[in-house]
Amino acid sequence: MAAKNPDLSIVIVSFNTRKITHQCLESIYKSFRSYKSKDSPSFEIILIDNASTKDDSAIHLADYAQKHKNIMFVANKTNLGFGPANNQGVKLANGNYILLLNSDTIILKDAIHKLFSFYRKNEHTKHFIGPKLFNKDMTPQPSAAPFYSLPVIFGALFLKGDYWSLTRFSPKTLQKVDWIAGACIMTKKEYFVKVGGFDETVFMYMEEVDLLYRAKKMHMNTFFYPKAKMVHLGSASSNGRTFPILQVYRGFLFFYKKHHSKSALFFLRFLLRLKAGLTWFLGFVINNNYLKHTYEEAFQVAGQ
Repeated sequence: MAAKNPDLSIVIVSFNTRKITHQCLESIYKSFRSYKSKDSPSFEIILIDNASTKDDSAIHLADYAQKHKNIMFVANKTNLGFGPANNQGVKLANGNYILLLNSDTIILKDAIHKLFSFYRKNEHTKHFIGPKLFNKDMTPQPSAAPFYSLPVIFGALFLKGDYWSLTRFSPKTLQKVDWIAGACIMTKKEYFVKVGGFDETVFMYMEEVDLLYRAKKMHMNTFFYPKAKMVHLGSASSNGRTFPILQVYRGFLFFYKKHHSKSALFFLRFLLRLKAGLTWFLGFVINNNYLKHTYEEAFQVAGQ
């Protein structure tokens, strides 16, 4: 059961993250209890369990939802993927404003209040906004970035681009950016629907890049708002170390097939295969089975 006509709908998709999702939910309620004011938005939570298979996640979250009148709980019978499940949540949302929130985030202080207050004042010029994210140890987590041009991808693959802020970065001031991390995005439901929501052909990774690329083509702006702060634990529902790497490869390929020319796709495949081949060779030299296995698969993915 969810609140009627709330200002804000918070959409959370959980997959095998029972404890972390519980922690996220508790941080939301703690924030609203601690920083309640006349400007605080009324809110509902659309909580979707994406066919979890561990720890009785769906049962636990359903029980949690029953104890909170402003939570609408949905248990999917199959794992729809990140994008489709978020689209599902947005369709169910009753609020004019949407907060897409990963289940592995922790709200710090009045982060949601700051995001909402800033966004409501600027919604006609700043269509999508995201907060400053931190790792568990409270070091800044790069969560804003330029779109993935070939030079940016080269930096990501070969130059430790995040370390040098070539690919992703964490600004200290309000900044217009190409895209923000999908761990937390605030927008209007109207804008999300107008852009077309997440592309449902993507199972995981690159959804937010594609969404905000389409938004930019429709003359919508994306901003990084560092006064709102959250912790993002990261990769909580990914399986092992190999899966994220392969999905990033698939994400790059998806993005270039959809938005770029065949010649650009050719050079992308070259870069991905070069990275995979060099890393596989390194794994062979130092006898690292993880590197050999992962990048042998990655080389094959690059040709798909």
